[in-house]
Amino acid sequence: MPGDSSTERRIRRRAAARVVVVAGDELLLLGDTDPGIPGSRFWQAPGGGVEEGESPREAAVRELLEETGLVAEAADLAGPVAVRRLLRGYSDRILVQHETFYLLRTERFDPRAAGLTVAERARHVSTDWFPLDDLPEPTWPPQLAELAAWGGGEPVDFGEVEESTVPVGGLPDDGSART
Repeated sequence: MPGDSSTERRIRRRAAARVVVVAGDELLLLGDTDPGIPGSRFWQAPGGGVEEGESPREAAVRELLEETGLVAEAADLAGPVAVRRLLRGYSDRILVQHETFYLLRTERFDPRAAGLTVAERARHVSTDWFPLDDLPEPTWPPQLAELAAWGGGEPVDFGEVEESTVPVGGLPDDGSART
């Protein structure tokens, strides 16, 4: 299968920010797919890469607008509520990112993913609200419902986790990976 070896796939390393968006007892999730794996789907919190000169909190606000249409201020975000080092293998690439999660409690709204790039539109399936006690499978990370109940304090450290449509396999340790 193409993409089975990490040496065949481009490796991208970056910092990222995600927002756990809660309205009442519902959680907003983005459904994405790996275009190289027909029928694949996974659900995740809105978010993405931190751009140069941007803080993770600023990136979270920008990504929230691009992916859901929701206008928020950095001060509206609680947290950070969690951090982790994510390894995500796709059929055509590997993403290695340090993720910071924030929490936003809001009124329910109709999301609009109008700010997606061409590549993001190719992977995006839908954006939907789900009951916190009945999230779709797979939801990445699976602890999003617990993060939605965060009451303050130190962020949860999930350590290093892998969430992949194609397993990552070994990664070069010497920093020589293409980004």
